[in-house]
Amino acid sequence: MTFSVTGKAAWAERTAGDVQEVAQKDGSIVVVPVASIEQHGDHLPVGTDSLLVTAVTQSATEDTDIPLLVTPTIWTGHSPHHRVFGGTISLSAPDFLEHISTVAESAVTAGFDAVILVNGHGGNISLVGAATGTVGPDHPEAQVLGVTYFQLATDQVMELRDSEIGGMAHGGEFETSLMLHLHPELVDVEADEGTMMDEPYELGTKDLVKGGPLSLYRPFDEYSDTGAIGDTTLASAEKGEQLLGILGEALADVFADIHEQNR
Repeated sequence: MTFSVTGKAAWAERTAGDVQEVAQKDGSIVVVPVASIEQHGDHLPVGTDSLLVTAVTQSATEDTDIPLLVTPTIWTGHSPHHRVFGGTISLSAPDFLEHISTVAESAVTAGFDAVILVNGHGGNISLVGAATGTVGPDHPEAQVLGVTYFQLATDQVMELRDSEIGGMAHGGEFETSLMLHLHPELVDVEADEGTMMDEPYELGTKDLVKGGPLSLYRPFDEYSDTGAIGDTTLASAEKGEQLLGILGEALADVFADIHEQNR
C-alpha cells in the first residue's frame, strides 16, 4: 500500500537533476494528488481517498510521453464532517489551503510550465479551487489548475452504475468497487452496510457523480449510522476495473490538454 505513484513519473524516485531536466522540457507538468485520511464506514480503510487518487493518477501517467512528474499524495485533507465517526485526521480550512498552495508554489518555482492539483476528496473541492486562485496570480509564468477525478467522465460512470442516485456516495458503489479491484485485502465485505444518500435540498449534491450547485456543511452522521453512504451491495471488482480505466483515461486527457496549452 502506498500513497505515491511509482515508475518514471514519480517525483520522489528522481534525483534533483532529473526533476530539473523534466521541468525544463516544453509543456512540462507537475501533478500533485490531494486526498484525505477519514472514515469510510466499517468496510473500507480510512486511507481510501488517498489510495484511490494515487491509483487513478498512476493509471493516467503510466503510458504517457508528456514531460510530467507526480509528487507523493498529500494525504491530509479537510474533513471536519467525518470526525464524528473517528478515524479521521483533518486540517482546518486555512491550514489545508496554505499547505496545498505552498506545495503548488514550490512546484511552479522549480520551473514547470504547469501544476495541477488532482483531488480525490469532496471536502477539498472548494479549497483546491481557492489554491489555484491563490498561487496563480503570483506566478503568471505558469498555469495553476485543479481537478477532482470523480467529477470526470460522469456520463460514462452513470452508464456503468447499477445503483440509483444516492448509491455512489461516500463509501458506496463507486469507491467500494474501486477498492475491491485495487485493494481487496483491505475491504471487509461482511461489514459493507451503507445507507443511500438522501440530501433533502433539491439543489444539493446527490452523490459523488451527481453534484448540485448548492454548498452546505452537514456532519455525516446525519446521513448514515455507519459513515458509509451509498449502495455497497452493488459494488464489484469487475466494475472497479472498468471505473479505473475510464477515470485514468479521462485524467490522461486532462494532462494532454494542459501539455498542449503550455507548449
